[in-house]
Amino acid sequence: IGALAPGSPTLSTATPSPFSPSQQPQFFGHPVGLFVLFFTEMWERFSYYGMRGLLKAYMVYYLISGFGASFYKSDFPDPPAGVPTNPFGVVGYDFLVALPDWIIAKTSVQDFASSMYGLYTALVYATPFFGGLIADRWLGQRKSVYIGGILMAIGHFVMVSEQMFLVALGLLIVGNGFFKPNISTQVGNLYEAGDPRRDGAFTIFYMGINLGAFLCNLVCGTLAAIYGWHYGFGAAGIGLAIGLVIYFFGSKYLAPEKERGPAAVSVATDTGPLSSEDWKKVAALIALCGLNIAFWAVYEQQGNTMQTWADTQTNWPVILGFAIPPNWFQSFNPFMIFMLAPLLDMFWRWQARSGNEPTSVSKMAIGSTLLGLSFIVMAVGAHLIGDGNRGSLLWPLVCVLILTVGELYLSPIGLSLVTKVSPVKIVSMMMGLWLGSSFFGNFLSGWIGTFYDDMTKTSFFLLLCAIGVGTGLAMWAFNKPLKKVLGNA
Repeated sequence: IGALAPGSPTLSTATPSPFSPSQQPQFFGHPVGLFVLFFTEMWERFSYYGMRGLLKAYMVYYLISGFGASFYKSDFPDPPAGVPTNPFGVVGYDFLVALPDWIIAKTSVQDFASSMYGLYTALVYATPFFGGLIADRWLGQRKSVYIGGILMAIGHFVMVSEQMFLVALGLLIVGNGFFKPNISTQVGNLYEAGDPRRDGAFTIFYMGINLGAFLCNLVCGTLAAIYGWHYGFGAAGIGLAIGLVIYFFGSKYLAPEKERGPAAVSVATDTGPLSSEDWKKVAALIALCGLNIAFWAVYEQQGNTMQTWADTQTNWPVILGFAIPPNWFQSFNPFMIFMLAPLLDMFWRWQARSGNEPTSVSKMAIGSTLLGLSFIVMAVGAHLIGDGNRGSLLWPLVCVLILTVGELYLSPIGLSLVTKVSPVKIVSMMMGLWLGSSFFGNFLSGWIGTFYDDMTKTSFFLLLCAIGVGTGLAMWAFNKPLKKVLGNA
């Protein structure tokens, strides 16, 4: 890395003492540590979204295909004649089918897979709260990142065994809990309080997330389509290992961590109970987390019912004899984020210079409203195409284009807001709580997905529209009282 800002310390391959935020070497106007975290998170998201993009189709078309048309609630827990007692051949499967229907629907293959998809993606976002708590109190952020990354890498490689499917999901869920909140909060640690570059830093970091999400389906999805599912899962594991190597060699450019345990140095602003002002800020963030649930319940239909639409009701082009795999659909959203994020950043800066930039909560309200409105496109498309027919690729792509703008108005803004508003002593835990709102959102996403086969597609997409727009209006209503609590942040 060569383009250091004037006056910055010279980069060295020796083992330097950790840089404080004010001493960080600069690259393109930001600390070098930001780009270490950018590429670490890029490869971790490559692994997560690469696996997630295959998950539902893997369950429907491969793992539980032995059931075929006989996969109905009446067959549980006793399977049809000729089907083994444990049709998955999966450790813990008997426990799964014993769960109540509101957790795992067992009406059809699609319902079962949708519920499993929702449960997995929900639990992935439940564990960061505990991972952040453990990091804040005992392990620290760096150790937690290593523990989480190693567990997830093992989980991806274990996925190549059908029998260990649930074990692999468990490793990924626990590993993500350690990794996710502690990589995100390290971005905020690179900047002093009040540094105006912080929102831009999280936008750059968010681009890294989505660069990984864009590349993964081109790699993992293509390998799965050509060579088999397990090659796709294996590629996801390799991606995560690359991210850990980058983090290891670049960790000297990250901000130093606070000490923990008896030897920790007492700092007045970082010890003792939370003040009443702190509690007000925590309560405001919890209120936003509650509204965030509905946003993610609709947003996560991308990998669930929208992917089913892409699989079954979309005409995919053939280019030079190569039939584009339907799972490439999962790459369109991150590609558009990568393209649109810099444009929105410039637009917000222009609004700031004009004195018209919306507050963080207003941006989030705009984002949720746009998310809901995007599904009007799918409702119109479903009405024109009809159930069971295939239609143009443009319908889901235009929907995702609008949805992506809404995401950029909400998701990175929320991450930045948490690091600015949270009391320092519990910042990782609060980041875990923010990510934990996605637990309920993803769980709700799986439940909503079970209506996909029971409703007309037009009605289903209008339902998503109503949830998204309703959440946006609720955020608008919360804007003034939350602004009083959050102040300049």
